[in-house]
Formats: sequence, structure tokens, C-alpha cells
Amino acid sequence: MFESLREDIRVVKERDPAAKGTLEILLTYSGLHAIHHYRASHWFYKHHMYTTARMISQMSRFFTGIEIHPGAEIGKRFFIDHGMGVVIGETAVIGDDCLVYQGVTLGGTGKEKGKRHPTLGNNVMVGSGAKVLGPFTVGNNVKIAAGAVVLEAIPDNCTAVGVPARVVRCGGKRVEHPVEELDQVHIPNPVEMEICQLRRQVKELQEQLDALTNK
Repeated sequence: MFESLREDIRVVKERDPAAKGTLEILLTYSGLHAIHHYRASHWFYKHHMYTTARMISQMSRFFTGIEIHPGAEIGKRFFIDHGMGVVIGETAVIGDDCLVYQGVTLGGTGKEKGKRHPTLGNNVMVGSGAKVLGPFTVGNNVKIAAGAVVLEAIPDNCTAVGVPARVVRCGGKRVEHPVEELDQVHIPNPVEMEICQLRRQVKELQEQLDALTNK
């Protein structure tokens, strides 16, 4: 337990430039508190003590503003930055070295039973306010922009933006429009991208019409 706590504190220091020291992180970081409450509740959940597990998770929600269902599966070095409003569903699976910001939801799309929440691979970043909804897989090394709504699988090494989200960079190659290293600010406007595509289509149709008229 102490080893995992040390590892979690180290991750906070590496990923959050606002972190000033170990004591500050230990006492004031709600994401850290939520993760450790989750680990306790998950232990009870795995041993079929569901009410105790939910009591711990609800207590954690009250104090941190972060709701992690005890049935979720979360890997190593998971970091929740700021954290208020984060919701992680019962059948969600999160790989190692993932990062999520405030307001993120890893949820379902209905009342179906069984697997109904997303699976995140390793080293996934989910920007603030993003919603990932459904029982699909988000691949390794994926970046999801702030405010995106993801409703289908995303391959490894891709960047997704927009509502609904679509891939704009994958495997180091640009898709439609360039997106450099995602910083949640310098991302393409999906509406503007659609307008540009429509303009190109109108231009092509106009050229075809002019060619027929000249004949």
C-alpha cells in the first residue's frame, strides 16, 4: 500500500507543475484521495461486500467530488487532475499511466446489463469535460480533447476532437487537418473543419458546372 502511495505521489509531481511537495500532495490532492478510496472499495467489491464498497465510494464522492464505482478496473499510476465532477462507471477499465481532467465521464449509454462502459488502454489522456460513453475500446497512447464526446472506438496512437468526436491525427500522421501535440487549447474547430470541407465540395461542383457550360 505504501509503495503504491509513493508511486502515486511521484506521478503527481511529474504531471502537475503546481505540485509543491509531498505533504501538500498527500493532504490536498482530491484525485489522490479518490484513487486510494477506490482501491479500498474495490477490495470489498471483489470480495462481494457490495454495500460496504458502495459506502466507501459514496463517502469518497462526498469529500472529493469524484465518483468512481468500486467495480471499475483501474491500472497503475492513474492520475486525476483537479477531479471535480469525474465519473467512472462500474464496468469501466482503465490501463496504466492514464490521465483524466475535471468533468470527465466514462459512462454508458443506457440501462443495458453487462459491459456498458469504455475500456481505456495505457497512457490515455482525457481532457476536461470530455465524455466517453459506451462499451468500446480507446487504444493505447490516445489523446481526447477537452469537451469531446466519444461514442465509438479509437485506434492506438490517435487524437480525437469534437462532438461527436472524430480522429484528426493517428500514428503520427495528420487526418484531414493538422493537430500538433495536444494541449487542450490549440485544437481544430470541428465546425470550421466541416465548413471548409463543404466549401471544397461546392468549388468542385462549380468547376464541373462551368466545364459543362463551356461545352
